[in-house]
Amino acid sequence: METEELKTLESLQLLCSKKECCSRELMQKALRRLDGDEDAARRVVESLESEGFCNDARYAGAFAREKSALTGWGPVKIKQALVAKGIPRDIAQAALEEIDEERSSERLTKLLAARWRALEGDPYARFKLLKYALSRGYEYEQVKERIEKLTKS
Repeated sequence: METEELKTLESLQLLCSKKECCSRELMQKALRRLDGDEDAARRVVESLESEGFCNDARYAGAFAREKSALTGWGPVKIKQALVAKGIPRDIAQAALEEIDEERSSERLTKLLAARWRALEGDPYARFKLLKYALSRGYEYEQVKERIEKLTKS
């Protein structure tokens, strides 16, 4: 490797040691640092992958757990975000299976209950609640069931 490639590799190793990164993100950073030299950038990313600094499956799992637990995203939104980051669909699906479904379900119930209280008296409350939950990435059937329970009480 040339000196610029080595500098790029070292800086990306440091980045990867601080946080998880996907291979597409690292490729973009390497391309910027190497002035668009695709072959050199590819070599840097391949080196990062072979040394264990970058692993798309590990990244996808961490991303899915974080977005589910901390930001309250549903599986649909998480999968779309992973695919948009260049993660293959099968890896994204495997990452979704790492999410604790019970905690995710509880989070959805809490989100809907809080939103329901805020929409009290609104004639379009059920529609707005459905739209809100779908925009958070939850599946229609799951949301519909929770809204029916919530609005009956």
